[in-house]
Amino acid sequence: MSSELDRERILDSIYENVHDRNMIKHMLATEGIMRALARKLGKDEEEWGLTGLVHDIDVELVKHDMSSHSRLGADIARELGANETMTHAVLCHNEAHDVSRETELDKALFCADPLSGLITAAALVRPDKVSGLAAKSVMKRFREKSFAAGVSREQVAECREIGLELEEFISLGIEAMQGIASELDL
Repeated sequence: MSSELDRERILDSIYENVHDRNMIKHMLATEGIMRALARKLGKDEEEWGLTGLVHDIDVELVKHDMSSHSRLGADIARELGANETMTHAVLCHNEAHDVSRETELDKALFCADPLSGLITAAALVRPDKVSGLAAKSVMKRFREKSFAAGVSREQVAECREIGLELEEFISLGIEAMQGIASELDL
């Protein structure tokens, strides 16, 4: 990982480029999940976390155009000091580019991205938000196709590609988001 890359620099760039507070919270949640995955899998927590944090930095710049999204994001990540492994993960998290997911980092970002949305949606319908959320509850919501309909269940289930069963992955994601609940307003 480049020594130039640091979280504060990424956050400054995010606040310059992303004005939707919910999108920023999504990026923070994805960072949290990616850090937890790195710890679980014995990977570089900083590299994985910062990849999760920066992954959607271009979404407003490309005006939510999915055919452009993540190409610019990968370029911005590179300018911020991200290495090629990180920029590849940012690029291939968007299936529109048909770039294959090769590394564990690629695969982890791909499944962590929608998981953060599913957990957020499940937490928002609870009076205690994420603090009392259990994997069993999210698993139930996972099977309800109308709940958080924009979340790709298939993409979340790709967690098996990094050696995790779905319920274990969901539990890890919940715990990660509980740890940063105040940042996420959850």
